[in-house]
Amino acid sequence: MVGGTYTIVVNLPEPETLTVGSLGRHELPPGYYAYTGSAFGPGGFKRVDRHHELAAGEREARHWHIDYLLGDTAARIETVARSPEAEIECAVAREIAETAPVVVEGFGASDCDCPAHLHHHANRDELVAAVREAHDG
Repeated sequence: MVGGTYTIVVNLPEPETLTVGSLGRHELPPGYYAYTGSAFGPGGFKRVDRHHELAAGEREARHWHIDYLLGDTAARIETVARSPEAEIECAVAREIAETAPVVVEGFGASDCDCPAHLHHHANRDELVAAVREAHDG
């Protein structure tokens, strides 16, 4: 299985209160969110398929921070960017942060020293452009 770094762009159509394990409760404004993760385990990018299934209500188990956003709110996946075989998760998250602020400190970044791997933007097109640029760079 091919793995690498991915970023999921999620549409959150209404404000939500999200409880994420040890990160606690957070108020999320509506808009678009970019979550950057890595998929280097045995399933590779099948992890992204799992995120789609969770967002569609076809799975219940929550393993990662993003699972709480996708499974416990009205959030829907808009698009996914992938960088096959590239271990650039933190670099991509840092570059996206230049365009879109962190909303939940530590979200998706429990195994690194990044502020977070979840970023918010009100404008879908601007966020998608920042995500694509980060993956292409």
